[in-house]
Amino acid sequence: MGRGFPSATTPSRSPARNGQGRGHLYDRHWTGHLRTALASSGAALGLATVLDAVAGTLTLPRAALWTGLSALVFGVLLPSRVTAGTGWLAVRGPLRKHRVRTDMLVDARLDGGIDRRLHLRDVFGARADIPPRVLSGNPFLWHELDRGARRSHRAGLLRDTAVLDVLAAEIDTAEARRLLESTGLGS
Repeated sequence: MGRGFPSATTPSRSPARNGQGRGHLYDRHWTGHLRTALASSGAALGLATVLDAVAGTLTLPRAALWTGLSALVFGVLLPSRVTAGTGWLAVRGPLRKHRVRTDMLVDARLDGGIDRRLHLRDVFGARADIPPRVLSGNPFLWHELDRGARRSHRAGLLRDTAVLDVLAAEIDTAEARRLLESTGLGS
């Protein structure tokens, strides 16, 4: 399996909680996506409330309706938060957290056309779905997943690594393009 190129930026790490001196890696773009979700839902709420007030039809039930719809917009736009550490990867959605042991993977599938998802399953039956763009934008997250998957493959648990090999090639290409563009060599 391939490996992602090291990024020029440092990884986002939290203080180590496991006593091994190693922190957790986070999706470095998640907070920007969170701000976008908040701004979009807030703008929808503000616009709907102002238009309803200007029309003279704003009532308490209608204000509650606009607030509920705004919360729904926020829930739809809120991205899952992806974290990883040695031997594990977690995807936290608005309602649940899914965590898989990457060093004990038994299945890795890539589904979808426009909204692709990488489906991971470990020996314990735990599942996690992650958009490949998150891995592409976070080489350190990809490295942790790749390292755990290689360990799982060597142990004979993960037999088919073709999906991860294709994903590694895509991530390596994207990272090489970013590296070349940052040096002024790419177009």
